[in-house]
Amino acid sequence: MNERERARISSLRDFMSRIGHEFADPALLDEALTHSSYAHELGLPFWNERLEFLGDAVLEVIVSEELFRVHAAAREGELTRQRSSLVREEALTAWGRAIGVDTLLRAGKGARDAISVNMIGDAVEAVIGALYIDGGLEAARAFVDARPEECKRPPELDAKTALQQRCQEGGGETPRYELLSREGPEHNPLFTVRALIGDRELSQGTGPSRKLAEQDAAKNALAATEQQESGTDAVN
Repeated sequence: MNERERARISSLRDFMSRIGHEFADPALLDEALTHSSYAHELGLPFWNERLEFLGDAVLEVIVSEELFRVHAAAREGELTRQRSSLVREEALTAWGRAIGVDTLLRAGKGARDAISVNMIGDAVEAVIGALYIDGGLEAARAFVDARPEECKRPPELDAKTALQQRCQEGGGETPRYELLSREGPEHNPLFTVRALIGDRELSQGTGPSRKLAEQDAAKNALAATEQQESGTDAVN
């Protein structure tokens, strides 16, 4: 065993200590932290994509269970939106950097100096997959439960983003915005826009700039949608 291999084993042991799980099969963790570019460069027969596939599914189950338990009154759509926010690439990347995944991830020469957001997030999912195989669902759940607090909170979405996510959940179209009017003096204008899905108007909004008017229209569309859903729930 050369010095490089000894350093790698030491680094993986330190990582296991940080996450609180001693792998019965450390090779699983090594695989989870090996990018395909490194494997292809050195001719290795393994890399982390299969573990990432598994970890993605395990993470969804754990986060779904967590949201189901904590938000007992939330409807399916709201739970789906929160889950999407919590398992998004940015959250996984922040989590990975917080525990040092970015420094342990082995990548090929072309990617080594520019580890991407996707690569870090995918490696976190691969670690979850490795934990699931090595220690079962409880080991994976303990790892997910110990993630940094900032990764446990869905980000605050602006109204336009929130409306877009809601419209696209069921495979629907992306909302578009149309300027209806611009009134008032140059120093104090008032813009009016409307939000549409296809040719159907969802709502209108106003503001001192077109961007703010679009946000107002999106906010009004969200409020109308929530009111309709509440009415549907009451009927059911």
